[in-house]
Amino acid sequence: MTKASEGNPKMKIATCNVEGGKSDRYWKGAELFRNLGSHYDVLQIHRYAIAEQWPVWRRTYPENPKVPYLSAIQDLIDWRNAHAAGKPVWVTEFGWDASSKTPDPKGEWAKWQDSTDEEQARWLVRSFFLFAEMGVDKAFVYFFNDEDEAKLHAASGLTRHYQPKPAYHAVAWMLRSLENYRFTKAVKKSLDDGYVFEFTPEKAGEPIIWAAWHPTKEAHPLPLDLAGKKVLRQERMPLAKDEPTATAAPEASGALKVGERPSLLWLEASPSSS
Repeated sequence: MTKASEGNPKMKIATCNVEGGKSDRYWKGAELFRNLGSHYDVLQIHRYAIAEQWPVWRRTYPENPKVPYLSAIQDLIDWRNAHAAGKPVWVTEFGWDASSKTPDPKGEWAKWQDSTDEEQARWLVRSFFLFAEMGVDKAFVYFFNDEDEAKLHAASGLTRHYQPKPAYHAVAWMLRSLENYRFTKAVKKSLDDGYVFEFTPEKAGEPIIWAAWHPTKEAHPLPLDLAGKKVLRQERMPLAKDEPTATAAPEASGALKVGERPSLLWLEASPSSS
C-alpha cells in the first residue's frame, strides 16, 4: 500500500465516506483506518439532516438534536482525536434539496418532500458556522447545480439550471464576509436562546465578526454582552443578488433580535474609549 507522502506530496489522500461507528451500506467504520495513518491524509464524511427516511426523505434544520447530523460528525471527530490526532476532518457532502416542482404522484418519488429555497439557504450557511465551531477543516455543499428534479439529491444545487438560487447568494455573502476570518469561540450556543459565534480577522486591527441566529424562532431577543465594544455594522443574510443586507445595529446594552436567517455583526477590535 502506498504511503500518503509518496507520489505528489502536495496531493491530499482522503478516505472514503467514514463514520465513527460501525460500517454500513453507504460508509465504512473508522476502526478500519486505525493504525493506517501513514496511508491517508484526511478523514471524510457525508452527512444529511434527514428527519424521515424512505420514501419521504424529509430533511430538517441542522441544529436539530433528534437527527444524527452534527452528532455523527462529532463522533468522527472524537474518533480522530483518540486514534488519528492531527488528521483533518472534511465534510465532503452535505446539503438540502429545494425544487420548484412537485413529484409525480404515481411515481417512485411520490412521497418525497423537499425543503424550501429559503430553508436551503439558511441551513447551508448555519451548517458552515456549526462546522467551524466543531473543528471541521473543510466542507463541501452537495452540489453546485441541479436540473430541478423532484427526487432525492436531484434538487440540491446552489443553482437551478445554472441560475442562482437564494442559497447561492447566501453562501456567497458568507464567504465574502468571512474570507479573511477564522472561528474563535462560541459566545452563546443554545437551542432555546440562540447562537452567537465569534470570528477573528487574520489581519490585526480589523473588526471582530459575530454570527448570530436562532434555530427555530424569528425576532427572538438575544441579550448581548459586548464588553464595551461598539457595533460598527450589522447585516442579515440575503436571499437575492441585490437584496439589502444592512440592518439597525443594537446598542451596547441592548438585545439583538435574531431569527432563522443568520446575521453578522462587525464589532470594533478594541473597547471604545468613549
